[in-house]
Amino acid sequence: MSTNAFLNPVTTQTWTNGRHLVRCVKVIQETWDVRTFCFMADQPVLFFFKPGQFVTLELEIDGQPVMRSYTISSSPSVPYSFSITIKRVPGGKVSNWLHDNLKEGDELPVHGPVGLFNAIDFPSDKVLYLSGGVGITPVMSMARWFYDTNANVDMVFVHSARSPKDIIYQRELEHMAARINNFSLHVICEKHGLGEAWAGYRGYLNKPMLELIAPDFLEREIFCCGPTPYMAAVRKLLEAAGYDMQRYHEEAFGPTPPEIRAEVKELAAEAADAPELPLAELNQVEFISTGKSIRVAPGETVHAAAAKLGLHIPKACGMGICGTCKVMKTSGEVEMEHNGGITDEDVAEGYILSCCSVPKGDVAIDF
Repeated sequence: MSTNAFLNPVTTQTWTNGRHLVRCVKVIQETWDVRTFCFMADQPVLFFFKPGQFVTLELEIDGQPVMRSYTISSSPSVPYSFSITIKRVPGGKVSNWLHDNLKEGDELPVHGPVGLFNAIDFPSDKVLYLSGGVGITPVMSMARWFYDTNANVDMVFVHSARSPKDIIYQRELEHMAARINNFSLHVICEKHGLGEAWAGYRGYLNKPMLELIAPDFLEREIFCCGPTPYMAAVRKLLEAAGYDMQRYHEEAFGPTPPEIRAEVKELAAEAADAPELPLAELNQVEFISTGKSIRVAPGETVHAAAAKLGLHIPKACGMGICGTCKVMKTSGEVEMEHNGGITDEDVAEGYILSCCSVPKGDVAIDF
């Protein structure tokens, strides 16, 4: 009798980039100020994604809609759920709200998964993971994936924490390092408090320390995530060492840098002082569902056109990363410079990210 006779076919939905309603099924206290929130769908869904990608949460805080993106910290090797790990930040509106309010049983919409920073698109036999603080989440997802799938990948995992009590996933990392010989773990603590025993590396990651930890780091694919100053220091270190920066990857999602915000304000001021353009030089943006249209100057985005009409297209990052502002373009052409927030399949179907799409002529949008 054929082996297939004993197998029952199972029909299960598979996660695709878009808006999905999920339910919080578990909350794990990782450290004193870090929690992991685990989610599932009411109906079985295979949550496959590329390790390192992220989702955007759709929340309502104090009666106002809020979108915020977080890296998926779990691995797609555990396919029927996914997790995000969030650090409570002093003054952080969203992180504090999630810590104080999100509990088991709560439902919320999520958008995604998206992101260019992932382990699948940059395959390598030898990798070096560099993380600082809660920036550990995407590289932990990558390490969990390779660990769970018994991949023949030589991994060196270097994590920088403020103190021993701030080390996220410490027990799991030590367990992984003890179980397989292709996972080398190194934790660096900036400092340690009274009564805290710490025999590991101290201070900040530097070149001598890196050469001691991974003498062959120049031969490895590097994935880095952490606070902006941490990633800037890592880039400076690697460039000075002659590392091939084409093999360096970092998680680019985060707040818009102050210099970019200043540049945007400056451009806005210049636009306000600029003379009005002839009608023939303007591009018409039509929003079909609402029956509204507007003419915009060359260089203005679809999102800016919507805002001028009082239409609110949800967005979180404004840099073409999170994918929240995805809309369907039914006619016309745009120039879209995104950062991984949309898939090739979506583009082929006609979708665009409104925050980074500039009309090349008249366009029509289904919104």
